[in-house]
Amino acid sequence: MFRAHRGSHVLSKEYGEIWQAARPVVLSEEEAKTPLAERPYSARAAGVSLWLESGVAPAEVARRAGHSIAVLFRFYAKVIHRNQQRSNEQIELSLNTADEEPDPM
Repeated sequence: MFRAHRGSHVLSKEYGEIWQAARPVVLSEEEAKTPLAERPYSARAAGVSLWLESGVAPAEVARRAGHSIAVLFRFYAKVIHRNQQRSNEQIELSLNTADEEPDPM
């Protein structure tokens, strides 16, 4: 994303400093006061959280993020737990729909 003075890659120790200098330039004053994109990793974490919140299967999210399922569950447990209620509602809807279908016999 960033290039060093002579066009080479930025050293990892410099990346955070550059990121912090770029935030107030690209974010509004209000956004810059929030934790939005506070760290370079924030954008990736937000994407993974969005996928989980959207109902994408955890195994698929882990694959796309390059994580193992164990890592996904360890670091995104809160997001996965929040989806528990939606999962329960989906199961209940399926059960209710199955109860309403006429018996084929």
